[in-house]
Parts: sequence; C-alpha cells; structure tokens
Amino acid sequence: MMRSVRFSLALPMLPPDRLIPLARRADETGWDGVMVPESVFAPETVSARYPYTEDGERFWPLDSPFVDPWVAIPALAAVTSRLRFGTSVNKLSLRHPLLFAKTVGSTAAMFPGRIEVGVGMSWIPEEFAWLGQDMRTRGVRLDEQIEVLRACLAGGWVEHHGRFYDFGRLRMDPAPTEPVPVLVGGHSDPGLRRAVRLGDGWIGAQVTVDDLRDVVDRLDRARHEVGDDARVPADRFEIKVMPLVAPTPEAMSEVAELGVTEVITVPWYFFGGDPTDPDVQFESVARFAADVIDPLRPT
Repeated sequence: MMRSVRFSLALPMLPPDRLIPLARRADETGWDGVMVPESVFAPETVSARYPYTEDGERFWPLDSPFVDPWVAIPALAAVTSRLRFGTSVNKLSLRHPLLFAKTVGSTAAMFPGRIEVGVGMSWIPEEFAWLGQDMRTRGVRLDEQIEVLRACLAGGWVEHHGRFYDFGRLRMDPAPTEPVPVLVGGHSDPGLRRAVRLGDGWIGAQVTVDDLRDVVDRLDRARHEVGDDARVPADRFEIKVMPLVAPTPEAMSEVAELGVTEVITVPWYFFGGDPTDPDVQFESVARFAADVIDPLRPT
C-alpha cells in the first residue's frame, strides 16, 4: 500500500536572514520538514565535472550563500514547533565522524524526534585535498563513518577499531533520546547499495519521473543483492527526492506511487515572479501548501 507522501521545504543558497522567516512560514502552513544543503567552500576552479548537469558545470553562482546546516538547523528548530530538519546532504567523507556525531547528537538531544541526517560523498577533488582527506577512499570510509555515527548516536559507552578510525571506550553525552534516521545519498549503483545496506533510506538530487523510475528499479535490485544485510525492510525504507514535476496533487501522487515517501522542493520556482524576491519566496511557501500539500493529506 502506498504510504502518505510528506513534503520538506528546501532552503538552498539563501541569504542568512531569509532562513528563519521561511522556516516559520513552512511550520505555520503545514509542511512536514525543512532540508538544508551543504557547501563548505566554493573553489574558483574545480578539476571534476558536476555529476548532476548534462554539461558538467555548476549551475549556481560561486558566491551563493550556504549557511552551515548545523548552525542553521538548531536556530530554525528553536523558532518552530513541528518541523523535522535534515541535511541534503552532509559531505561526511570530508570529516572525522566523531566530531560530526557530536554535532548531530547534541542537536538531536535538544530537539527530540525532529532531527535526521543525510550523508554522502563530495564530488570536488579540491575539497578533499584542501581539507586533508583522501578522495580515493571516500566510499569505504563513508561506510565506516556511518557505523561510527550510529554507534555514537545510540548513547552509552562506544569503542571502534576499524580500517580508518580507531578509538577506545568513550561516551558522547548528551545522547539523543529518540533515534536519528540516517539517509544515504548518491545516484551510483554503489551509492544505492550503500543506502539499502546502511541507511534508513535514500536521499537524492533533482530527478525527472523517468529518472525516478530508474532509481527505484535500481534500489529494488540493490535490495535483492544486499539481501538479509539490508538495514530496514522495504516498507520502512524512505525515498526522499526533489522531483522535476508540476506543482499539482496529481503529479505528486504519481511520484508517491513510484515509491517516494518525501518530496523535497523549492516552491518559489513554480508560481511566477522573481524567484529571488523574498516576498515571492514567502508567499509561494503558503501557496504550495494550500494547492498541493493540503489536498494530499489523509482525511
């Protein structure tokens, strides 16, 4: 049976003073969550192709503002009452997992049941080089980082002795009182297998309906390959994505029927007007809720 689809407002590349008003508006108008992207810095020149455009070029201005998600999320959670907050996605392969676990765990302890985390791998060689991380091992390190993250978020005494990270018994308090879902990003076959094997779900970038059908099919194949090593059963596995479809209940129902459990979207590109205008952004949050979210709520 199809699960009811949820909706999260994406807050990409916005001036810092826009984040709180938009999150409050989403909270007031019935959105389910807010997703915050991450960019640590913008190299002037990148020695790799961007994987999500046909020409391989970055589509955003290099001076676009990216507030650190773990600065933004506590601030937004403190001024809202219902919304869940997550990242789309943190480039965990650039970090030490103990420091990352401390940040996530503290935030989740402050806002029980309202925090999740999306993790993935950077595509930018300069980020790895300038942050002193090995790009060649990013995949296997991410596997181990997720293991460390989950252990620390579970609370109590933890130790880990792995290929890349090794530490004796430690505690990380305060620990979250409720589970923190970990969503795994990546559109490659290894990324999809990682999501099934280690994640509570998969989180993706922009996709067309045809792209989405392909991803869902590949996730099904990945689940078959992983077998009993899948972290959660299929009926609990989340699929969160930004679908390139019309802002209508019918279009959103179609992606939900394909298996999407949460739509991540930026509504100010749908209804006309200057998408950079703060009034257009503010009004579009309420309009999308009224036109799309409300009609899809279970009665």
